[in-house]
Amino acid sequence: MMYINQKLNFCVHVYNFFLKIGNNLQSLFLLYMRLTWGHQFFIAGLGKINSIPSVTEYFATLNIPHPALHAYVVGYTELICGFFLFIGFASRIVTVPLILIMLSAISMAHNHIFNGGLFLFDPLSLVREAPYPFLITSLMVFVFGPGRISVDGWIKRWVDNQPRY
Repeated sequence: MMYINQKLNFCVHVYNFFLKIGNNLQSLFLLYMRLTWGHQFFIAGLGKINSIPSVTEYFATLNIPHPALHAYVVGYTELICGFFLFIGFASRIVTVPLILIMLSAISMAHNHIFNGGLFLFDPLSLVREAPYPFLITSLMVFVFGPGRISVDGWIKRWVDNQPRY
């Protein structure tokens, strides 16, 4: 669209240029986040599975009911969902259990942040906690999807190219 005002026209062109750059970088950024934190979820889940007794003991200190069962559930969920997040398969679905686990981790193991509303007056106290970047990445993939560079993206392109009857 062309405007009579040259300055407005220039601003529209500059804005569209940055919009195109941002749209093209979105999939690369989502790929980076999925690879980084999907790998970390996978490693964390593998660590929990390989040391179930210590994870069970830790969960018992947090007064989590049935700590052994929850140690297995959390470990395998992080392992499997982390792998799926890494490759970008069923990404929005697998982020739901990951979000729930990270919210549980923040509220159970890091509950000192919520006592007295500390996180409201010192937001960095929440950001510094280990589950926070995992939670943010899971929320990001849930909201924006895995991006074009993923198994989900490949499946979508393949389905879109199928003939319609």
